[in-house]
Amino acid sequence: MKDFNVFFQSYGVTLNDVEVASQTARLLSEKTSENKTIEVYKRCFNSIDLTSLNSTDNVTNIRSMVEKVNTFADHFSDMPSVAAVCVYPNFSEIVHKELTAPIGVAAVSAGFPSSQTFIEIKVAETALAVHDGASEIDVVISVGSFLHGLYEDVFEELSELKAACRDAHLKVILETGALKHAVEIKKASLLAMEAGADFIKTSTGKMNPAATPEAAYVMCNVISEYYKKTGRKVGFKAAGGIATSADAVNYYTIVKEILGEEWLNNGLFRLGASRLANNLLTSIYGKEITYF
Repeated sequence: MKDFNVFFQSYGVTLNDVEVASQTARLLSEKTSENKTIEVYKRCFNSIDLTSLNSTDNVTNIRSMVEKVNTFADHFSDMPSVAAVCVYPNFSEIVHKELTAPIGVAAVSAGFPSSQTFIEIKVAETALAVHDGASEIDVVISVGSFLHGLYEDVFEELSELKAACRDAHLKVILETGALKHAVEIKKASLLAMEAGADFIKTSTGKMNPAATPEAAYVMCNVISEYYKKTGRKVGFKAAGGIATSADAVNYYTIVKEILGEEWLNNGLFRLGASRLANNLLTSIYGKEITYF
């Protein structure tokens, strides 16, 4: 059994929330303006997981979204594509079969968004989504177990889900809005990465607060620490409430300043959003665009 208290201490888990907020604000104040460029907007667009996670989703509207992605280059030949299409797991097969653009098929899984179900169901749902064509799986940590200090349980569950992913990438959602202090975000990040996460992600978008720059600041610093200790690069995904070009640039700036240029590609940086794509296109072309 792994001693997670010793593991956490090896990374120094004493963080001050006020200092984190101050450091995040200073970074954005000093660095954001230089990234408000067309090129950065395009890079952010290329990092979008174009998302539809609504109770009203159905075969027709998911097919419509996929068709818009497939024909995007016909309308915007000077633009890169989004990084992936993100849907509920029961739509994985439809997206996989109908998507012709060379991008990822991401499926939320494992009892999303609450993660409150049996581990057997979480594993089965993950395996079924991968079988149906998902190349990326987004899961939520068992937040209740984590906050109760059941770190071994959270680690083992994530390890099982990683195994169920096979060759698909695992993106682990921390639901940072439920983690009230920076030290909790750091511990959750470390647990997820140690369990094999390919990405750590802020939020489901189903609770408030969702993504925040402060959470991103902590998570990116932990990714950097983990990389220096292990040599393994883990990606960062901001999701939940990210709608404007300014929002996207904020997260781009945090990743750039903490993790560097190596992370500024959609293999290591993602933005989960449904409204952001149109707003970035509007900023790029200087006129209102409602393609998606």
